Amino acid sequence: MTRSTTIVVVRRDGQTAMAGDGQVSIDDTIVKGTAQKVRPMYDGEVLVGYAGAAADALALFERLEEKLDEYNGNLPRAALELVKQWRTDRVLRQLEALLLVADEEQTYLISGNGDMIVPDDAVMAIGSGGSYALAAAKALLRNTEMSAREIAEKALGIAGEICVFTNQTITLHVLPPEEDDKQDEA
Repeated sequence: MTRSTTIVVVRRDGQTAMAGDGQVSIDDTIVKGTAQKVRPMYDGEVLVGYAGAAADALALFERLEEKLDEYNGNLPRAALELVKQWRTDRVLRQLEALLLVADEEQTYLISGNGDMIVPDDAVMAIGSGGSYALAAAKALLRNTEMSAREIAEKALGIAGEICVFTNQTITLHVLPPEEDDKQDEA
C-alpha cells in the first residue's frame, strides 16, 4: 500500500474532477500539511495526481509532460509511452510512486510495474486513503445528484476523517476548467 496521501478522480455529466490532500508524512510524523499533489498539465487539458515519494513523482510528472508534448496532448499514447519507459529504464524502475492521470475523456492509473489501468466506472482513487475516498465517491455517485467537483471534494474529506495519512487541506482541479477559477483550495 502506498501511504501518505489520497488522490481521487470523479467523472460526471461531462465534468472531470481530481482532488488530493496536502499532508506529507515521514513514518508516523506529519511534516507538512499544504503540499500540492494534484496539478494540471498540457495547458490545463490533463490532470495529474500522485501518491508515494514526492521526488519520484515529480520526476515522473516531468516525463509525462514531455510525452504529452511529444504526442500533441494524446493522453492514451503519452501514458502508454511513459509506462513503457518507466518499466524498462533502470533508473526509472526504482521510482516509488503511483500516478492518477485524467483528461476530459479518460482516466488512467499508472505504475512502475507496467500498469496502465482504466477504471470500469466513473471514479478511481490511490494512496493510503484511496479505498475510503473510492467508497465514498461511489456512494455519492449512486445516491446523489452532486457534481463531479462536489463528489471529489466530499469523498476526499471523508477519507481525511478516517485515514491518518490524509488531511483536510484539499487541492481540487476540474476539467473542463471553470471560468471563475481553475484551481480551488477547498
